[in-house]
Amino acid sequence: MSRIESRLAELGVTLPDAPLPAANYVPWVVSGKTVYISGQISQNAAGLIKGRLGADMTVEQGAEAARCCAISILAQLKAATGGQIDRMARLVKLTGFVNSTPDFTDQPKVINGASDFLVAVLGDQGRHARSAVSAASLPLGVAVEIEAIFELA
Repeated sequence: MSRIESRLAELGVTLPDAPLPAANYVPWVVSGKTVYISGQISQNAAGLIKGRLGADMTVEQGAEAARCCAISILAQLKAATGGQIDRMARLVKLTGFVNSTPDFTDQPKVINGASDFLVAVLGDQGRHARSAVSAASLPLGVAVEIEAIFELA
């Protein structure tokens, strides 16, 4: 078991299979030592996590949806590295999109669900640049979508 997967196990998380793309794109691209992970939508074993922050979801529920996106991101990273997820040198950047009402302003708190989780798993290698933006809607009505950029060793 890899170092990253051991840390996930300590946190009670098992990586699922990498989710398949929902349209005509690839889930990840490796270019040199950079891995670009396509946007991962909020879902868990029960299915899609749908909702709109500021309307029918709390910040805490949104943060949990973002955490689920982060788990999918790590599953994609594992697939992109041929199962050698420990080749990850650092998480460079997250871009988070939050399905929210026009007056909702806590997008950063929602995306913290992913950021906090990734730092807990990856340590200092998980500290990253980030954007957290509002979206009027997201694919399939999900609450959160997050894309990521990683550097490989």
